[in-house]
Amino acid sequence: MKIVKIGAIDIGSNSLRLLVSNVIPTPEYTHYKKASMTRLPVRLGEDVFRTGRISKETGDRLVDSMRAFAAIMKVNGVEAHRACATSAMREAKNAARWIRKVRRATGIQIDVIDGEEEARLIFYAKLFDKIQPEEENLLFIDVGGGSTELTFFHEGLPRESRSFPLGTVRSLNAVDSQREWATMEAWVKEHMENLPGSVALVGSGGNINKAHKLSGRPISEPLSRQYLDRLSKQIEELTPDERVMQLGLNVDRADVIVPALAIYRRAMKWAGATWIYVPKIGVSDGMVRDTYHQMFKPDLER
Repeated sequence: MKIVKIGAIDIGSNSLRLLVSNVIPTPEYTHYKKASMTRLPVRLGEDVFRTGRISKETGDRLVDSMRAFAAIMKVNGVEAHRACATSAMREAKNAARWIRKVRRATGIQIDVIDGEEEARLIFYAKLFDKIQPEEENLLFIDVGGGSTELTFFHEGLPRESRSFPLGTVRSLNAVDSQREWATMEAWVKEHMENLPGSVALVGSGGNINKAHKLSGRPISEPLSRQYLDRLSKQIEELTPDERVMQLGLNVDRADVIVPALAIYRRAMKWAGATWIYVPKIGVSDGMVRDTYHQMFKPDLER
């Protein structure tokens, strides 16, 4: 049995994630099995969204994190990898300097991708393999630390996509814009007008994944808007320390989950959706599949 080990590094505005996957091609189907997931709370966005630059302290944490990721990939025998950076790195005026430092220290090349590429990678992750929505129209929403990516689907096919500079770290640092909120609301409502059939959301991101885990429901079962309203109220009534102790949240998630759920809830309201599906996939899953298809599939699946 041939196993290809692929690494995917997602450099977000709140945290960095390394996914190592075992890809197992068979005559019937190509299997993607998670071998390990490592998440580090570097928070690039805290600097960038306030000052426009990555500070030395945060940049050093970035380099140290990437050294750790390089070691994990080496121990796992990773044969190929890709590293993608999103909103914070896109906006940092000194991003090129830290990308060079990472490459020199680890050999890892960071690709800074736009919102359209983020949406493509997430769609490539086969999000409909884990959920079977009954609704004809779906609004996919990925909430990160620095941006929110939206894609409309009709009968399983992507139609329109857009990225908005609204995210959890921006909200915590009070650098989000009311104009951007109004623009996103208008964009959602415009694309929902005159659509035949029902609509639901498909949510991506660590915070909506955690909300679904707290519900205790199977992955195939969506969350209702009423549930998210109740959960948000429950979380907001707790201190960050109580959220860690009582709900089992990571320390670096205990604050960002509040603005994250607010974004999901607003989008559901604007779209007129009652349900949100949570397939628990993301950019890193798409990177693994994309890397395999480009580098290995032509030789292994002739």
